Amino acid sequence: MIRGSVRQRLGPPGERGFRLFITGYATSVFGSAMTPVAVTFAVLDAGGGAADVGYVLAAETIPLVVFLLAGGVVADRFSRRAVMLASDLSQAGSQLSLAVLVLTGRPALSEFMVLLAVLGAGLAVSGPAMTGLIPEVVSAGRLQPANALVGLAESLGSIGGPAVAGVIVALANPGWAILADALTYLVSAWCLGRLQVPAVTKRPGASFRADLAQGWVEFRARTWLWSIVGFYAIFHLIVLAPYMVLGAVIAKADLGGSGAWGAILAATGVGGVAAGLVMLRYRPARPLVVAQVSSAMMVVPIVLLVFRAPVVAIALGACLSGAGGSVFGTLWTTTMQREIPPAILSRVSAYDWFGSVAFLPLGYALVGVLSATLGINGALWLAVGWFVAGTAALLAIPGVRALRDPAARPAPAGQASTTSKPAA
Repeated sequence: MIRGSVRQRLGPPGERGFRLFITGYATSVFGSAMTPVAVTFAVLDAGGGAADVGYVLAAETIPLVVFLLAGGVVADRFSRRAVMLASDLSQAGSQLSLAVLVLTGRPALSEFMVLLAVLGAGLAVSGPAMTGLIPEVVSAGRLQPANALVGLAESLGSIGGPAVAGVIVALANPGWAILADALTYLVSAWCLGRLQVPAVTKRPGASFRADLAQGWVEFRARTWLWSIVGFYAIFHLIVLAPYMVLGAVIAKADLGGSGAWGAILAATGVGGVAAGLVMLRYRPARPLVVAQVSSAMMVVPIVLLVFRAPVVAIALGACLSGAGGSVFGTLWTTTMQREIPPAILSRVSAYDWFGSVAFLPLGYALVGVLSATLGINGALWLAVGWFVAGTAALLAIPGVRALRDPAARPAPAGQASTTSKPAA
């Protein structure tokens, strides 16, 4: 009785399956946050330039986009735990190979690109699988705090990973940071190997195309789902990409350089941590409304950049932005897991992931055109205006406004509660 009471107070960490999952995931995401810093300096140390760094980082992104939808099909056909385990092992092997190459010589650009492509392909498979795995390792009533803890792990990793990688690179060789990342994948694989999940019958499906088509049918059947995914596809194109590129440009020209931009980005992670702690307890009745309104905090640091506000003010705005993003991520993932049948969840999640990342490379490519046509401030004002107008349009959609947390839904006549879910 006492032990059960303690587990109840602990929330998701009181369940063994979730403890194993979050331990491995938090370790892995910390290592992954080290990779961009370590790889960038490894490429430069090997004699590459800025263009080569771009090629290498793009080599990771392209397979992610290409294989995401296939990853959703695989995760729905087979054990999600096994899919994630195989992904971790392949990514560990890739990073271990790259670490050896960096520590023992100067890898060729093609070697960097091939090994980073393995990372991207692994994420394309493990991302949709993870969305479906979380409901298998935590009870339904604890889904939101479980997703909040996942968001906390990501925010903490975004703060600590680059900092640790920077120290390693400064004091030793980038290869050691890459090796550390490889080891974190092995820790995650070990945790997944010990994880026990309920037996789920997986049907092989008629064909890959049929499974993919079924995922699309389920995706487009929910207005709240495709409208928000569409919003964030454009968000990555004309908001996030210009913010990341032009923010750095403004920081270099007017705010004191890379240190100022690094502080602003770190503040984003701090805001994410703070909001993640709040979301462990806060459970809004209308999750999508709260999620979208919270995410609108993204415009605060953009506006402050336009007016060249002091770094401290922009960092505070970035903290609000990070908090809003964390609230959105927690509520969005939880809503998908509650509203979409488990058998189709990874495929639908893959369409969500695809919409989130597919336009980001194009967005980076178009930043130069936007800033040349509209000016730096004009491009940033376009981002702000579109975000505000798009948010208002989303909140006008009945399906977005009406979707409620199951605990807040009125019970059918004659019943005290219900766990039924709306179809759209």
